[in-house]
Amino acid sequence: MKNLLLSFLATALVVSADEGMWTFDNPPTKLIQDKYHFTLTKQWLDHVRLASARLNDGGSGSFVSPHGLLLTNHHVAREQLQKSSTAQHDYIKDGFLARTPADELKAPDLEVNVLMSTEDVTARIEAATKAAKSPEEEFAARRKTIAEIEADSTKKTGLRSDVVTLYNGGEYWLYRYKKYTDIRIVFAPEAQAAFFGGDPDNFTYPRYDLDMALFRVYENDKPIDTPNYLKWNAKGAADNELVFVSGNPGSTQRLDTLAQLENDRDRLLPNELNLIKSRIAVLEKFSKTGEEHARQASSDIFGLQNALKALNGELQGLENARIMSAKRDDEQKFRAAVLARPELLSKYGTAWDEIADAEKKSASRIKERFYHSTDSRFAGIAMQIVQYVAEIKKPDGQRLPGYHDSQLESLKFELFSPAPIYKDMEIARITGALQLDLQEMGPNDKFLQTILAGKSPQQAANDLVNGTHLDDPALRKKLIEGGEAAVSASTDPMIVLARKLDPMRRELIKWMEDNVQSVEQRAGERIGAARFAVYGKSTYPDATFTLRLSYGTVKGYPMNGTEAPPKTTFYGLFDRAAGFDYQPPFDLPSRIKEGRAKLDLAAPLNFVATADIIGGNSGSPVINKAGELVGLIFDGNIESLVGNYVYDIETNRAVAVHTAAMTEALKKLYGADRVLAELGM
Repeated sequence: MKNLLLSFLATALVVSADEGMWTFDNPPTKLIQDKYHFTLTKQWLDHVRLASARLNDGGSGSFVSPHGLLLTNHHVAREQLQKSSTAQHDYIKDGFLARTPADELKAPDLEVNVLMSTEDVTARIEAATKAAKSPEEEFAARRKTIAEIEADSTKKTGLRSDVVTLYNGGEYWLYRYKKYTDIRIVFAPEAQAAFFGGDPDNFTYPRYDLDMALFRVYENDKPIDTPNYLKWNAKGAADNELVFVSGNPGSTQRLDTLAQLENDRDRLLPNELNLIKSRIAVLEKFSKTGEEHARQASSDIFGLQNALKALNGELQGLENARIMSAKRDDEQKFRAAVLARPELLSKYGTAWDEIADAEKKSASRIKERFYHSTDSRFAGIAMQIVQYVAEIKKPDGQRLPGYHDSQLESLKFELFSPAPIYKDMEIARITGALQLDLQEMGPNDKFLQTILAGKSPQQAANDLVNGTHLDDPALRKKLIEGGEAAVSASTDPMIVLARKLDPMRRELIKWMEDNVQSVEQRAGERIGAARFAVYGKSTYPDATFTLRLSYGTVKGYPMNGTEAPPKTTFYGLFDRAAGFDYQPPFDLPSRIKEGRAKLDLAAPLNFVATADIIGGNSGSPVINKAGELVGLIFDGNIESLVGNYVYDIETNRAVAVHTAAMTEALKKLYGADRVLAELGM
């Protein structure tokens, strides 16, 4: 991070080269033209946009054939593989290949979105909130207007319609998506091929992972036509080549105020890390009770360990004095520019202090937000049902987030999922969560007293889980269709508990809206407007799990006193495995170990590029100037974990699977002839 301070200070006025997760309405055309002499045309951008997809359980993907074949990461597909697996068929451990169309395996509850259009609706929202006399009134007016915009758009177009907040409220855009829910699994390698090196190698480089998977998108029981797909370039990306990444980065906080970052550092992240560590310990203990239990918990442990490492990196970034000093200097310069112009001072000058006050208020109830939790899918489903039947009776604009008319179809698709819920694991998770809650909140906490009712955490968990029937999707549907009367009459212990807890949760939601969210949204809009007034729209907004374009070059970087190479090869994979005597997590699936002689060991396996990415970009295509697929994003290096807050071109790298490696594996290890033919290989 030796150059991090200098590179970040430059962002106050000018975005540095290769930095940014740009919206497709405001692409970095001039930056790319000036540095790389390549012009982003509307035709090129439209083609890439329509070939890109968002996987709503967390990740990105791209169409790679005209028949709905969708490429993403194994770790993005992992949740659907887990839900589709049984004790007899472990698709995560053993992999999966559909050799015929009839063999393609339907994913239980995956929704895929393709961005069809965007529209700036800032003026409409600003007009609706203009007469508000308080942050609370403004919050209510904004929510009502956003719900109206989304509902009107959904009704008129039939497309999923989401209003997206950009530049901390400086702009609001309506994103319209074509939504697909019939998604089928075509191919996934063994987990050990996709995640070779396990947690020790996670967020590091050099890497040696075949982190890929293929879905197919269907509609009306037929594969969809996808004329906008990325042609498969088996040669892949070359050293120093200009490449692009089109995906859906989850969230960043590069435009947050210093007060918000300090609250993250001092309160939010430490509590989140404490929670995750406890959850991992519970599931690891559960896994040791049997092979089937280990299979059931494996994906949850994988996700939690991934989050733990990422959040630790973020916390270390915020604890870095140079980074926080740079953030402080940037904010001071920005505020000074506002203070220097009387017309800006009168409109925006107090916004930073208002956010700081809201953050202090937020801190007073932070423990409730983290430790009023049961870590239970059953409890989550029960709360959704209880809230659904109450919210649906209200005018759309007054409902809680997630229950607006435009969101109900996706909500019910998830709520009625046939994916299995493992009762033994639910008992372990609830028990562990309640034990942690007791430790953090104490026995006199009203939330805990309501759940425990004089019982131990273990006894309460046993009674709740063994008594519920919410593992039956038909029952969930019956309760939803029966409305408040059916939910009020239900004696299911999870529903009964949700009814008791609902008032407490609503009180906390309302308190947060009135004291924190409404204040910070209002102040954030003003800071966003001030930013435009001072700097113009020369920068990119924070990530929002919406489609963005990043760019950069394939390039190694200085690391540990040496140089990290731009690419790794199959030679390196076998060398790293041998260096650890093929012991987990550096063991190889038998298919790969025994197939060594079939492979071109010099073929590139993974590579790095300077493209600016974050969590959510997993599964994003890496694209060359011709609009062809040359790689597949699956990670960032350890140095990139501060990327939530800053970007450093010297060491920040996106890590991708090379198309040459995917082609080698599909052809020589998996015999995926049908897939290869569809890819034009």
